[in-house]
Amino acid sequence: MFHLYKYKTPDKYSVDFKETYSYINIRHIKVLSTVLLCIASAIRLASFFFYEDIITIPRYAEYSLSNIIQISGSFLFLMLSSLALKNPKLSAFKKNALILLFTLFLLSVCYSVSYIFSTHNTKNNLSVVLIGIVMISIFFALELIYITITALFIVFLFAITISFTSLNTQQIFLNISTSGILAFVLFTCSRYGYYFKSQHFIQLKELEERNEEIQNLNHQKGEILGFVAHDLRNPLNNIEALSTLILTEEGHPDTTEVQLILNSAQHAKHIINDLIEVVQEKKAALKVQEVELIGFLKGIQNTWLTNTDRTRIINLNTDQNSISVNINPSKFTRVIDNLIGNAIKFSPSNTPVNIEAHTKQGKVEIRISDFGIGIPESLKFLLFDQFSKAGRTGLNGEKSMGLGLHISKDIIEQHLGNLTVESEENKGTTFIISILPAAI
Repeated sequence: MFHLYKYKTPDKYSVDFKETYSYINIRHIKVLSTVLLCIASAIRLASFFFYEDIITIPRYAEYSLSNIIQISGSFLFLMLSSLALKNPKLSAFKKNALILLFTLFLLSVCYSVSYIFSTHNTKNNLSVVLIGIVMISIFFALELIYITITALFIVFLFAITISFTSLNTQQIFLNISTSGILAFVLFTCSRYGYYFKSQHFIQLKELEERNEEIQNLNHQKGEILGFVAHDLRNPLNNIEALSTLILTEEGHPDTTEVQLILNSAQHAKHIINDLIEVVQEKKAALKVQEVELIGFLKGIQNTWLTNTDRTRIINLNTDQNSISVNINPSKFTRVIDNLIGNAIKFSPSNTPVNIEAHTKQGKVEIRISDFGIGIPESLKFLLFDQFSKAGRTGLNGEKSMGLGLHISKDIIEQHLGNLTVESEENKGTTFIISILPAAI
């Protein structure tokens, strides 16, 4: 406990803490001086309307003088704090001087009210002084030197006022003892407040540093991943080209192994392309063009029908002859291909994959449905995450990196649209793309 009385913010964060809380302290001066000015002004205004009644209050002249000092002082500090907040180049000494003077002013105001009310014997009424102590402890983070001066100022106030009174020795002793207790209470409460404000500030700074480290690590990871992906893509291109050349040669005795090599190279290229897409921190602006959606989807459907040997594969259903949308054809094709590929991966080969396209409530909706194994509820909220843990092995052993749906959702959102999913285990899955139609 005793280390709190001499606690200092660690040197690493000391400068930032002082700069931050000098601004916060001055902002609190502005707020408190505004509140005090409003209260004191309201009391002065009330005295004009009820002058005959108020003038009969005992020690009215003292209350009136105190009220004038409160109005003048609070107005002065309101102006000074406003100027300080507008001047970021104000020296630390001037800021600390302003803060110290306001705390002394606030204590003086509380003390004067208590002193007058208690018939010049402050020990009889300390509630108002305690209010000032609490306000200083809560609202201000004062360095050790400044809170020491403020605490000693309480003793000074008691001592200076005692010299103007005719108290006996016993009363003087009680008042001096009271001032010492109040000074100790202020010092202790303020040091506790300073300690917790400092610790909170340090924790925030450490959190910022860790976040910055994580961002740097992520950036480095992305760069490394990008370099690796680019370097791997070149030999895979060569493997793909050579495999394709061998397959096109006439009279080659066996093409099964070559086809497997080609498929593996193409699959690896897809994974690398996905990795490159994910690690790109700055994505190029999406270039879109107006496309007739029904014909666009029919082209994708024909490609899949040509390249897939399933007995029942893709049905395209729509109740409209033409729908115009603004899309990037290449990226949008990638999304549709990915969703159809997922549907094929997780549904039996004798079940269809349905594509529906229509307008609904002013938006274009594309639904891609299968009748496969569906998605468990526990995995749905992970589905669109990067490197998602929701990735599962397909019915024919196809593996997943957990990137396809993440990339697809990102592409659709670049089109100012949305990608959602509806699914029930063992009954199938439907992915729904919702985008705006082209402007008419």
